[in-house]
Amino acid sequence: MLALEPPAPRLRAGLAERFGLRVGEAEAGRAVAAEIAYYRAHLHEGSDTRALAALRRRCAEVLRGALPTAAHELDLDAMTEVLLDAIRFNAYPDVEPALRALRARGLALVAISNWDVSLHEQLVATGLSPLLDAAISSAEAGVAKPDPAIFARALGLVGVPPEAALHAGDDVGADVEGARAAGLRAVLVDRVGGAAAPSGVPVLASLAGLEALCA
Repeated sequence: MLALEPPAPRLRAGLAERFGLRVGEAEAGRAVAAEIAYYRAHLHEGSDTRALAALRRRCAEVLRGALPTAAHELDLDAMTEVLLDAIRFNAYPDVEPALRALRARGLALVAISNWDVSLHEQLVATGLSPLLDAAISSAEAGVAKPDPAIFARALGLVGVPPEAALHAGDDVGADVEGARAAGLRAVLVDRVGGAAAPSGVPVLASLAGLEALCA
């Protein structure tokens, strides 16, 4: 549902504006990759506001350490602000129309994501929150996709049994296999093309075709 804008250009601009530090594209790219890898391994730690702030600070420390030596002594609080400003998400263009169409049919809509607790903030910022009945992140659930437990938690938020639910996601392991293990029907969203879905699992290029599968 949400796409990450390339963080490196905003990071470079932020470092130059805040610290007068200029780094190259490749240097910024490597630092961003290191931070993202750390975040993905630790996102479950961002389970509430205080824990999320601590996680973000650690991510900024990783980012600072992956930048050229001149950045290693920069103020960590300021570096955290630069990092957060560099991270921006947008909803894919097809998401809002698809959610509106599904909502118009009276279907319950829940977002499930392997994310920290700020998932809810991002859904508000991108304008998707009013189109959803609920949302749950792996950090607040205490379990991540593909574990069936997070799907059960999500369904419990709207009182829908798994056999009446369909889950659409872009990861075969986390989304497709996870949903099917929890008793839901699954749809693979392959925006790039070329993904191989398990037999019997529909593949969509976007959410535009999702309404037809909910008949």
